[in-house]
Amino acid sequence: MLITTPAFAIIGLALNLQTAVAQNTQAPRNDSGQSRSRVVAAPTDTSATAVRADGSINIDGKDDDAAWRSAPPITQFQEWRPNEGKAARFKTEAKIVYDAANMYVFVRAFDPHPDSIKKILERRDTFTSSDMIWIFVDSYHDKRTGYEFGVNAAGVKMDQAVYDDGNEDGAWDAVWDVATRIDSLGWTAEFKIPLSQMRYSRDREHTFGIMVDRDVYRYNERYIWPLLRQSKPGFVSQFGSLHGMDDLENPRRLEAMPYVVTKNASTIRNNAFTQKSNLDVGGDFKYRIAPNVTLDATINPDFGQVESDPSVLNLSAYESFFDERRPFFVAGRGLFRADVNCSAVNCWGESLYYSRRIGRTPELAGTYGDTVPQQPVTILGAGKLLARFPKGTTVGLLEAATQRERSPGDTTYSPSTNYAVLRATQDFRGGNSGIGTMITAVNRRMDQWSSPYLASSAYVGSIDFRHRFFKNTYEITGNLDRSLVRGSTGVIASLQNNGVHQYQRPDANLPLDSTRNSLAGDAEELAVGKIGGQHMMFNSAYSRRSPGFDVNDLGYLRRADQVSWSTWAGYFDRQDRLFYHRFQLNNNWWQWWTAAGLPLERAYNTNTHITFKNYWGWHMGGTLGQLGKTYDDRQTRGGPAVRQDTYVAPWLFINGDDRKAFVPNFSSNFFESSDKRNWSVNIGPGFDFKAAGRFSSGMSINWSHNVQDNQFYGQFTDAANLLHYTIAHLDQKTASLTARLNYTFTPNLSLQTYASPFVSKGTYSNVRQVSTTPRADNYDDRYTAYNDPSVTSDPGGFNFKALQSNVVLRWEYNPGSTLFVVWNQGRQGFNGIEGDRAFNGDMRDLFKLHPANTFLIKASYWLNR
Repeated sequence: MLITTPAFAIIGLALNLQTAVAQNTQAPRNDSGQSRSRVVAAPTDTSATAVRADGSINIDGKDDDAAWRSAPPITQFQEWRPNEGKAARFKTEAKIVYDAANMYVFVRAFDPHPDSIKKILERRDTFTSSDMIWIFVDSYHDKRTGYEFGVNAAGVKMDQAVYDDGNEDGAWDAVWDVATRIDSLGWTAEFKIPLSQMRYSRDREHTFGIMVDRDVYRYNERYIWPLLRQSKPGFVSQFGSLHGMDDLENPRRLEAMPYVVTKNASTIRNNAFTQKSNLDVGGDFKYRIAPNVTLDATINPDFGQVESDPSVLNLSAYESFFDERRPFFVAGRGLFRADVNCSAVNCWGESLYYSRRIGRTPELAGTYGDTVPQQPVTILGAGKLLARFPKGTTVGLLEAATQRERSPGDTTYSPSTNYAVLRATQDFRGGNSGIGTMITAVNRRMDQWSSPYLASSAYVGSIDFRHRFFKNTYEITGNLDRSLVRGSTGVIASLQNNGVHQYQRPDANLPLDSTRNSLAGDAEELAVGKIGGQHMMFNSAYSRRSPGFDVNDLGYLRRADQVSWSTWAGYFDRQDRLFYHRFQLNNNWWQWWTAAGLPLERAYNTNTHITFKNYWGWHMGGTLGQLGKTYDDRQTRGGPAVRQDTYVAPWLFINGDDRKAFVPNFSSNFFESSDKRNWSVNIGPGFDFKAAGRFSSGMSINWSHNVQDNQFYGQFTDAANLLHYTIAHLDQKTASLTARLNYTFTPNLSLQTYASPFVSKGTYSNVRQVSTTPRADNYDDRYTAYNDPSVTSDPGGFNFKALQSNVVLRWEYNPGSTLFVVWNQGRQGFNGIEGDRAFNGDMRDLFKLHPANTFLIKASYWLNR
């Protein structure tokens, strides 16, 4: 695969596809060019008919336009939470009309006490503890995908896309309009949803899926039409039918959002901070090839307004996982989701596609010196082609290209790289069964600097299936994945020995081969479960990944060489009882082995979740782990597997009533193993506070104390060339604080601030080495003295400090057009000893560190042609 600018590569494919469908993109009309007249049927419990609008509609929260008088009201709303099927406390009416380009919905939420309606101003797409109205639309009527348009009583908009019959994509943003009003009868919401923001078929006559939901927050009650049954599987598949959406026009083909950004940012040059200013332009584009086929592209994207990752100090054998926050990659990611061995019991974010690999910090930053700027690699462009075809076929193609990053001396820090993802699925039986495939590819343009350290190419292929049966209450799923990584012999040798594979383990008997120029592997999973029902559900999954399986060039995998079997069973009570609204009890059992059969984990967990009558929540549980003989084959980072001891790990979380202005919460967990040689305690109080309907704040504190008697310390080779695997006693304390202050001037203008200082410090002592009997039953027999004074006399420690903070002013000055003013500051420091200062002293020292500041102004403008 050549290194190309993906936006243009996919546009070429799109234009070819457009030619194939152009003859059919305009739906045929009757001879008069107008919709055929019809008698509008009255709404039923599950269906309604949209009326063609007579005249224009002014979006002002009133139903005094002529078009609303001809629309029959939907009145059959029922409570679905907390009591499924109960008569609603308050009456609700909804009307739906449309024209060739828009769908309009008017909802009247009757309330005898309008002064009690909860309404809080917040930034768009922020959940608030307010009364809300939601419109859910399945415009393709495939019972698998859809769109959500919500508004609270203060006029704050939220929108999301829905995929896989219930999974939500909160990053999806549409351009639409809504107005709300509070009057003597309650409150109203009037929606104008452009059809150009949704995908639908090319037929002349359409049936949409539809659902209207109302949230009365002071009672924590939700009323809906048609009735959503929590005891049934799926969400979109329970939508009602909206008939009459006929003779829709072709939506405008092109939406563009060019942007200009000016930025002043701290950079590191020659081991010193300096400021660099630049002015840049780029843009996002959406091209609609057909009503059901869209192309999204971004050229020279800038994500300076995105919140920074939280600080962590990772002493484990596994790579840290961070959520994706960049809007282009978050939006639509549900279509490209392909989890690796992710069950109802354990899911660590492992996936064939992990978009954080695109535009990461330079991979060779630690290889060619500390003067490497730690800014992300520049993304030249990226594109996504998304299509939903008749008979349930869905296709998604993503491609992105990053530029070569280099030093002033032309040393390559990151080579030019092309990333590609292809995902295709085919639904059967109305979406209740399906098959899918996924292919990912990474190709790097190698040179003398990158060839010794990076793979030249990496490919992954996958097939998967799902099938619901017994009235769609049970489901069986499965997948088969295959990976292939290519590179120089040095790269593949390093890959075999890294933390994911560790072929060099002396007791693993894995085929370590230093002459390889490729590494291949496979993974499989089969799961069966009960996904619906009034009270009981379960899932049991078996999975396997071979020692050579690797997806980390474009995916995320913590480790290979693992077999697991996990089972979850849950009991749900969703009806009001004497002292609670909701109750859930979970029981989990899991076991892990290596592919050769070495037991790694065997544990039982139970947890309970209760929402009391006062809407406080009580969540507690615990795990009893390492039952029987299990071994840790990652503790020594490539050495022999070490016997593990039974552990116990209880936890507790309490949250307050979020209808109140002040909402406290508290979390704690505890871990103990090896006769109290290893233990940890974590305490995390916090609160949210809301005032004046437009100010919100939150603060959480986290403090932990971790004592690990067998923490990995290092590998040392003696004069006889013998390798020693050492461990040490670690006493570590960590404190962090996260604070947020937000003020919303209007639903379109908001100010958000965020700060998170972090300090973790610890001291090593009692350095020992793994003995010749690491699998001994007795703890002390697994380790023995290590007699190298250069290591044991002063093992040292660490004191790591970091601060992440930002201030963001966001103004949507026109629909879809946004101005951001951003200040981001980071500070970071590390010492090789714990130090003798208390945490308050460490915090003061943190603010004395040199800041890395970024000031940014970014303006975008939405064009629809």
